Amino acid sequence: MFELLAQDRESKARHGRLTTAHGAIETPAFMPVGTQGSVKAVSPRELRELNAPIVLGNTYHLFVRPGIEVIKHFGGLHKFMTWDRPILTDSGGYQIFSLAKLRKISDEGVQFQNHVDGTPAFISPEIAMEIQAALGSDIAMVLDECPPWPCEYDYSAKSAERTTRWAKRCKEWAEANAQRSADVVAAPSSSSENRAADTAAATARQLVFGIVQGATFGELRQQSAQAIVALDFDGYAIGGVSVGEPEEEMFRAVDSSEPFLPSDKTRYAMGLGTPPQLLEMIARGMDMFDCVLPTRLARNGTAFTSTGTLNLKNAEFARDKRPIEDNCGCMSCREFSRGYIRHLIKAEEILGLRLITLHNLHFYLDLMRQARDKIDKGTLDEFRREFVSNYETREVDVTDL
Repeated sequence: MFELLAQDRESKARHGRLTTAHGAIETPAFMPVGTQGSVKAVSPRELRELNAPIVLGNTYHLFVRPGIEVIKHFGGLHKFMTWDRPILTDSGGYQIFSLAKLRKISDEGVQFQNHVDGTPAFISPEIAMEIQAALGSDIAMVLDECPPWPCEYDYSAKSAERTTRWAKRCKEWAEANAQRSADVVAAPSSSSENRAADTAAATARQLVFGIVQGATFGELRQQSAQAIVALDFDGYAIGGVSVGEPEEEMFRAVDSSEPFLPSDKTRYAMGLGTPPQLLEMIARGMDMFDCVLPTRLARNGTAFTSTGTLNLKNAEFARDKRPIEDNCGCMSCREFSRGYIRHLIKAEEILGLRLITLHNLHFYLDLMRQARDKIDKGTLDEFRREFVSNYETREVDVTDL
């Protein structure tokens, strides 16, 4: 499922290929976030034109709305959103973290009130896997507990242990479901057409990734990584990062986990990050990433460039005839000026935020392409140092984020 194609000479960066039921993903890879079955302001056709290799959907949000029965009626999430490439579904662990006032965690699972209408609901490890199986995603994430930052050692230890117990239950459910699918294929079918459909469904096995927790404590990260790896998942994610901790703590959490993750499996750093952070994580041996920043900041008029972000609401861009970034190949930069896009944003025209969104997604996806190319050439670390040194971190207007 995961093939290592190249290794950088000066860092832990790797170029790999992950094969899924809906196609192969070249890594390092960025996953645009389609929380509710849609990457905000962008159609699936536009995502294909951007060459997005995979998108992320969220189990919790799709479970709450429109509901699993609706998605099953349409034949699964791929058909529902007309997307024919891979999908990874997050189990909902982060939403459990973010809904602290609306949920209660026990070893059995999570009792919560959904954020839409307050209806009581319950998700256990088994239910999380059942939902993701019904969605038909290519990669399912185990249910985990994502502790807040800051977090005391004792709570972090108990949380990591619970995540391991939940991961074991998720693995057992997935194995039992795979066996059920195999039994369906082996059983007599009413017609050759039905049998072919049953066989296709069974052989398109859903990959399952385990999640390492442990907050900011290196010892707990090591213990969690070793315990999760012992369960033998198809890939491994580092969770509990980008939850408000300082950047150096984020890097430390990855550094504490990575040495204990197998080199022949995909590594996914969850919920990250800014462009420099992505390159830092790639240099630390991470393969896959997701982040809402490209689309979220676009809706606030902020564009990413190789030297930092631009707030296109600013008056300095009113007469600027240049594209968002020179030499960028995205449609927004090929056809429109900063001045026009600023006008659209100030006039609250939807096209403005769409143009910035398309540019930002192209920027992130192209950064991954460049990283793969530099890894192949053995120059990723040099590229990373130069990019990070030229990237200026600017204040972002967080209004309406």
